[in-house]
Parts: sequence; C-alpha cells; structure tokens
Amino acid sequence: MVTSGPLTPGQVSFLLGIVPVIVAWIYSEFLEYKKNSFSSKVRHSDVNLVELGNHTVKEDDGAVLLEGGVLQSSSPKLRSSSVTSYIVRFFMMDESFLIENRLTLRAISEFGFLLGYFYLCDRTNLLGESKKSYNRDLFLFLYFLLIIVAAMTSFKIHHDKSPFSGKSILYLNRHQTEEWKGWMQVLFLMYHYFAATEIYNAIRVFIAAYVWMTGFGNFSYYYIRKDFSLPRFAQMMWRLNFLVLFCCIVLNNNYTLYYICPMHTLFTLMVYGALGILNKYNEIGSVMAVKILGCFFVVILVWEIPGVFDLVWSPFTFLLGYNDPAKPNFPRLHEWHFRSGLDRYIWIIGMIYAYYHPTVERWMEKLEETEVKRRVSVKTGVVIISLVMGYLWFEYIYKLDKVTYNKYHPYTSWIPITVYICLRNVSQSLRSYSLTLFAWLGKITLETYISQIHIWLRSGVPDGQPKLLLSLIPGYPMLNFMLTTSIYVVISYRLFELTGTLKTAFVPSKDNKRLIYNVVVATAISTVLYSLSFLFLKMPRFLV
Repeated sequence: MVTSGPLTPGQVSFLLGIVPVIVAWIYSEFLEYKKNSFSSKVRHSDVNLVELGNHTVKEDDGAVLLEGGVLQSSSPKLRSSSVTSYIVRFFMMDESFLIENRLTLRAISEFGFLLGYFYLCDRTNLLGESKKSYNRDLFLFLYFLLIIVAAMTSFKIHHDKSPFSGKSILYLNRHQTEEWKGWMQVLFLMYHYFAATEIYNAIRVFIAAYVWMTGFGNFSYYYIRKDFSLPRFAQMMWRLNFLVLFCCIVLNNNYTLYYICPMHTLFTLMVYGALGILNKYNEIGSVMAVKILGCFFVVILVWEIPGVFDLVWSPFTFLLGYNDPAKPNFPRLHEWHFRSGLDRYIWIIGMIYAYYHPTVERWMEKLEETEVKRRVSVKTGVVIISLVMGYLWFEYIYKLDKVTYNKYHPYTSWIPITVYICLRNVSQSLRSYSLTLFAWLGKITLETYISQIHIWLRSGVPDGQPKLLLSLIPGYPMLNFMLTTSIYVVISYRLFELTGTLKTAFVPSKDNKRLIYNVVVATAISTVLYSLSFLFLKMPRFLV
C-alpha cells in the first residue's frame, strides 16, 4: 500500500487514541453478549421470576443510560466523582464502566472506522481514480430525474403553526429551508463531481444562500429563545467543527480547505456576539438597528479598507492559512480572504430578514384574510416585481464572466435570494408543501460537503483540491457514480448521526461544570497523545 506521505504527529495521536477505544468497545460488546446470554439462561430456569425482576430493578436503580451511552448517576456522591476516575476505569477495562458506556464506545469506534475509510480512499492507492467529465445533457438529466423521483415519492403538505401568530402561515418554515438547502446541495455536489464550470456563478449564489441562512437561523434562535448559555454555544461549535477537526488531523489538511466550516463558524460567532452583547435590550428597535449597523461597519472596516484584513487575521494564520499545492505562490491568507469576502454581507441580510420575519408573517396573515380580488392583485404584483428583478439580475450580473461576477457578488447576491423567497412563499399552498427527500438531504449538507472531498472525489495529497473522482468500478463511469454515490450518502448520514450522538454524550445541555471538565480533560488527553506521537516519530532518528 502506497500512501501520499509520511505519518504526522496528528495522525499518530489519532491512532493512539482510537485503538484503545476500539478494543474497549469490542470487549464491552462481548460483556454485553455474556450478560444477555446469562439472562436468557436464567429466564429459562426455575428461578423465581419475581425475585429476579426485583433484583434487576435494584441493580439498575443507581444509574440511567443516556442516549449517547454516557452514564449519569442518580447518586450525588458518584456524580461528583472526578473525571480522572472514569479515565482510570477505562484503562483498567472496568467491566461495569464498559457496559454502561458501550453505546458511546460504539459511536466513537464507528466514527474512527469511517475516518479510516476517508484515509483509505484519499491517501492510498488501494482504490482507483478517474478523471472528471462534463456533459450538459447528462447533468440536467440526472438532476431533473431526482426532482421527479422526489416529487413522486416525498411530496408532503405541512400544517405547522407559527410561533408568532399561532396560525399555519408557514412563511420560511423549517421544512422549506431544509428543502432549499437540499436541492442546492445536490447541484453544488454535482458541480464538483462533473466539473460543471458553466454554473460557477449559480454555485456562488447557493453558497451565499447557505450563509444567509446562517444569519437568519441564528438570529431567529437567539432573538426568540434568548439562550446565550455556554452549553448552547458549545453545541453549535461542535456541530460545525467536530467532523472537520478530525478530518484535518487524520488527512493532514488545513482548516480552510473546508472553507464552508470556518465561514459558517465566523458568521455564527458574529451573530452570537451581535445579539449577545447587551442582549436584554434586543427588544428595543433602535438598539437592534445600532447592532445591525455595527455589523455592517465591522465588515466594511475589515474587508473593504486595504490592509485591515491582514492586520486582523494574520495572528490566526496558523488556523486559517492555506496553500493549494497546485498554486503555491499565493499568500497563506489569500484563500480565506477570497472565500470569506465573497459572502461578507449576506449573513447580515439574513439577520435583517429574521428580524422582520414576524412583521412579514403578520402582513401575510392579513393578506390571506382579505377579499379574493385584492389578494390576487397583491400576489400578482409581488410575482411580477420578483420576476423583473430576477431577470435584470440574470441579464446584467449573472451572465458576467467568473472573475467579473465575483467583484459584484458580495453586493448583489441578496437579489436572487430575495426573488426565490418571494416566489416560494407567494401563496399558502406553495408555502405549505415540501419535497422531504430534499429536506432530508438538507439536514446533512455539512457532512456531504466535507465527505465529498475524500470518499466521492479524490485529491491524493494534503490540502489538494479534489480534481479526480474515486473509482471503484474502472471503465464503467455511470455504475461507478451509482456505487460511490450510494456509499458516500450513507456514510454522510452516519456521520451526521454520530456527530449528534457524541454531542449528547460529551456536551451536556445544562451542566456547565461538567462541560468545562470535559473540555479540560479533552485538552489534556489531546496534549498527552500528541506528545507521545511526537516522541514516537522522533525515536527512529535517535536510534540511528
């Protein structure tokens, strides 16, 4: 087996951490099997079943197994025991501890195996590769075929109630935004797979729409729920960065290769900061206006004034620096400047739309209650204005060449997004339906975005752009597309599930003390593993 380069300390530390977990998980499954076998034998014996049931209740009364497999004791004494004791019990292979945490060990092990598959596909020559090929007819055929299948099998009408009015207005409801993310993600992925460069400008709009949703969704949550707690913040950061962190470690890539993750993290932090500062005054309109204007001011200062961007971000070059091996002469922060700058304003537009969401929903509620003639005339006017605006944008902005379009994109991306929102929500019937297949895909956009680089496409080198396709069936491009896509989607969904499971296990929602404990212990373990891996890699040199 040939690999793309020597092992790094990060890769060795991952192995040092995951191997004991896999061993412990296998042993826990064996213990669980023994336990179940013994219970089965007892049930078929002459033992008094009532006494056995009472004994089992007493044994299980001391603990409750959480969804993620983490034990939470009902005893205050056990709850206050140090995290160190859990680590000791793990390394001592304490049987009760392993059985109690079997599901968590299983989730970590599965996560490790999937990352191993990432490495196998993208960093070894065991599996083949092939070149990308674009055919417009095939591209459109596949996409419209998926739309037809989705419409025939997953069309659904929703009757959810609005949290503001209590009625089924369904303006920009969750089903709709998930569906929106889903159909955009399919085109985004196909663009990469088939190298469909002619839709580059559309892909830029899709990415802007994702960032718009970051502003819209986070503003809506913090404005309504007013939950600025540490656990909520940690859960959001876990969702955005858990998978990408380990991909960077295992595959020796820089964070900015997966530019969507740092972009969404940055703009989530900015929304959190904007609403979190003096949050008790968020209900005052003038205060909110000042905050939004402040966001615009920060963006203008950092991205529009020459020299400020480098001044602000140069201390974070270790985190956000990136060089494409095919373009080694660009500055380390060039990619981050380009990616973050393209969508620097649209997250603020999302915040504004979220702020006025209740107002628009009340207006739509009144409109639906007016006489038919007035209702039809207003909706017709909205459609005509939207179509005219969309046409003008398409004719004078979208048709520009790639380089020129990028210059206008930060200032115009709100136009097609607004046009889509208006047309998608123009009537009650349009707002109430969704294609749940796309909505399901919309839930795993982060995982499909990260995974595509390694198990669907292929770069073969650290920090390389995925210029090739993974080939499992050489010489049969469509069969290969079918097989690799099936595996890729299944693995992406499993990673989505595992991220949630492990978040439940390690990021408690209401226990700040335990959360801080977990962060400190994770940092300590990571430091120890990295130090050991560094020594192991240096040892052969000392022995020569």
